Amino acid sequence: MTNRFVSLSTYDVRFPTSRRLDGSDAMNPDPDYSAAYVVLRTDAADGHEGHGFAFTIGRGNEVQTAAIGALRPYLVGRAVQPVLDDLGGLWRELVHDSQLRWLGPEKGVLHMAISAVVNALWDLRAKRAGLPLWRLLSAMAPEEIVELVDFRYLTDALTPAEALRILKPGAEGREERVAALLAEGYPAYATSPGWLGYDDEKLTRLCREALAAGFTQIKLKVGADLADDLRRLRIAREVCGPRVRIAVDANQRWDVDTAVEWVKALAPFHPWWVEEPTSPDDVVGHAEIARRIAPIPVATGEHVPNRVVFKQLLQLRAVSFVQLDAARVAGVNENVAILLLAAKFGIPVCPHAGGVGLCELVQHLAMFDFVAVSRSTHNRVIEYVDHLHEHFTDPVRLRDGRYLAPSAPGFSSTMRADSRARYAFPDGPVWGGARER
Repeated sequence: MTNRFVSLSTYDVRFPTSRRLDGSDAMNPDPDYSAAYVVLRTDAADGHEGHGFAFTIGRGNEVQTAAIGALRPYLVGRAVQPVLDDLGGLWRELVHDSQLRWLGPEKGVLHMAISAVVNALWDLRAKRAGLPLWRLLSAMAPEEIVELVDFRYLTDALTPAEALRILKPGAEGREERVAALLAEGYPAYATSPGWLGYDDEKLTRLCREALAAGFTQIKLKVGADLADDLRRLRIAREVCGPRVRIAVDANQRWDVDTAVEWVKALAPFHPWWVEEPTSPDDVVGHAEIARRIAPIPVATGEHVPNRVVFKQLLQLRAVSFVQLDAARVAGVNENVAILLLAAKFGIPVCPHAGGVGLCELVQHLAMFDFVAVSRSTHNRVIEYVDHLHEHFTDPVRLRDGRYLAPSAPGFSSTMRADSRARYAFPDGPVWGGARER
């Protein structure tokens, strides 16, 4: 009997993080971390489901959820195994659909909807294989990995032959790197101390807690008021001392000249990087900022919509750290392309994870990068925020400031059914029929 996909179900799930200003920054002062959530079900006797989501911060999550639902006809009724065996082909089918494409192309709500579905398919494939996603990807042959990537628009920077040359050396020492991950984990940095809405007392306390937990890098949100930023950075530096890395994140707040002036004012506190100093679409602006604030590095990626913009940022040497996001571009396949681009240009990847469920996802991508692509953790860290992990069946685990490698089969993307029900918007018990503010 041929197993088929029988349903694609969506859920609008929102967490009221704005009530305590968790996640607050210069551009997003009151976020409610949210997931436009999807569950793919089949008629297979194993009962495995594929879970994925697009991350938003509240209002508009219903639009994102509806976009995911619009992809239902592409899967429901299709045979399961041929789809899972050719996720590169499925990616191209969705992304290059001649009518869907008009709504992007390759950016925005539809692209993020494709991400949720593609990630759910990878979750299902990994569960069926009995492996966590990072191990599933790491065990694939270089030729199989290259087949996942759509090289359209990339070949002036990265060809399939170059990608193979990057991947083939990964076979040597692979088991040793897997063993190192299992024994030691992957380096992390803490964003939780630095939300912009926290007062100085809370900033001080959370910096101390981050140091006690073994973190050697933290991040502070900046960009609303320069005097406040200088005061908060002074506090963080006094608590953390000179050896702890302190990155800063402007969340797209500035134009080019303002970014340069602001970062130069923060320079005495030795920022490890300045993140999202301007519009994520302004590749030339990023390059200009990078040139004028050197040697302070620029990092970006959380809102970069696709592999093409990442390519341009790398070509112009506009970034010193690539911050891929597991749910912004179109899922695992496109993030594999971004990892390969970063490896080609020799730029470290430090994934963005500031949001519900993003820590759970990006750990797999970073660990795959270490095992099979870059084969390095030098200057590489995964963002960590200490929020909402309890809502997942396979939450991230940290020890001494490092992510411990997940061992459960899948993409760690499965949210607990009771959490989906409790935080459903607008009728779940937490919201009680609330209207959008």
